[in-house]
Amino acid sequence: MILQRLGFVAVRQRGSHVVMQRREATSTITVPVPDHKELKTGTLLAIVRQSQVPRQEFETE
Repeated sequence: MILQRLGFVAVRQRGSHVVMQRREATSTITVPVPDHKELKTGTLLAIVRQSQVPRQEFETE
């Protein structure tokens, strides 16, 4: 998973959603991620925005 490679850790799961977190010096970034094979475009864009990771990290070649 891309978020794990970027330092996010799964902290809990409830149903079909996994909550991922990455601790930084002054804050913690928390991102809920649906555990589905396919995500809708808006859901993926929300994950990218909430994770504060550059969009290019999520694009495939």
